[in-house]
Amino acid sequence: MAKSTSGKPAVADSGAAPRTAPAPSDAKRAAGKRVVRVKAAAPAATTPRSAAAKAPAPRAKAPKATAPKATAPKATAPKATAPKATAPKATAPKATAPKATAPKAAPLEAAARTAPAAKMRPAREPGAIPASLALGEADGVGPTGRPRRTFPAPPALDRHGPARILAMCNQKGGVGKTTSTINLGAALAEAGRTVLLVDFDPQGALSVGLGVNPLQLDQTVYNLLMEPGIAVQDVMLKTDVAGLDLLPSNIDLSAAEVQLVNEVAREQTLRRVLAPVLDDYDVVLVDCQPSLGLLTVNALTAAHGVIIPLECEFFALRGVALLIQTIEKVRERLNPELELEGILATMYDARTLHGREVLARVVEAFGEKVFHTVINRTIRFPETTVAGEPITTYAPTSHGATAYRELALEVLAR
Repeated sequence: MAKSTSGKPAVADSGAAPRTAPAPSDAKRAAGKRVVRVKAAAPAATTPRSAAAKAPAPRAKAPKATAPKATAPKATAPKATAPKATAPKATAPKATAPKATAPKAAPLEAAARTAPAAKMRPAREPGAIPASLALGEADGVGPTGRPRRTFPAPPALDRHGPARILAMCNQKGGVGKTTSTINLGAALAEAGRTVLLVDFDPQGALSVGLGVNPLQLDQTVYNLLMEPGIAVQDVMLKTDVAGLDLLPSNIDLSAAEVQLVNEVAREQTLRRVLAPVLDDYDVVLVDCQPSLGLLTVNALTAAHGVIIPLECEFFALRGVALLIQTIEKVRERLNPELELEGILATMYDARTLHGREVLARVVEAFGEKVFHTVINRTIRFPETTVAGEPITTYAPTSHGATAYRELALEVLAR
């Protein structure tokens, strides 16, 4: 059999016969790591020595596991030191307590010293507008930046008349002419004066504001102006406010401006029709339309004074110069007794910088002609229009009602 084999087994046979058995194990070892990984478990299971070699390995790990058990109580040692750390924490707030109180006292004292000086600044500077009504009242300064004034209650009258006619005029719309006419008239009536309101606007807003429907009127100011046989008593309406009467208007009044063009002394028509009733009233307020047409010229010709309601807004401020020119022309050519009664700031909001700037410019330009009373913006005024009554009766304790009562006293004092 040794001869029939090839050269390679012959080399294997050239060795001793007993070496043929371990030859495959050597071949397997030489084959590579793959064979070792596959058959490594077989000798481990068959040979007790390999199992014995592996058995002490986990036993060696067991004392290692007990080693951290010994260190576990060492971990509890820092836990015992934790309360020691809390002891200085308790002492820390004691040290910080006096430090916290020391800086608090200093700012309070500094604020108490500087606060009065800051509040007195608006009072020292003439024309400075306070940022809020509360700051102005604390310093004795009014909304216009001037020293606050209080006006005494008017004395009681033994008799009424002759009336002083005041025209509420501004060619810009939406500045509070109608609202001021209604509420100022109601406040004057509360003060014991008899007041006649003249709705001289074809829109009829004054009539609506007093609960009158212009579309249901048979006779209005138009008939009083254009029909010779109509008297004031035929058109006049009584309101719910005692001492307050109304001459209503509607869209028919717009035709009067066209028809009066051909009349002689057309600018004096309103003065002529109001003359018979001036002895029955103390004040006549004329609500003008937002234009400088013939109807407005009629109102200025019949009036003794002009009140300009001015919204605290830039566009409203621009039109005041043109209105002043118109007033001067009427004074020179038609009514020498006409004078500027005052400028009333309306829809004022002290929280806005723009409103304060506009009011400051008006006070700087017109000085004492600006009323000390300022009408603030409030939702109560639109509500009174819906209710059809003045704010003095709708919300008698509101800021708006108080403002118009102060305005009434200021108007009577002038």
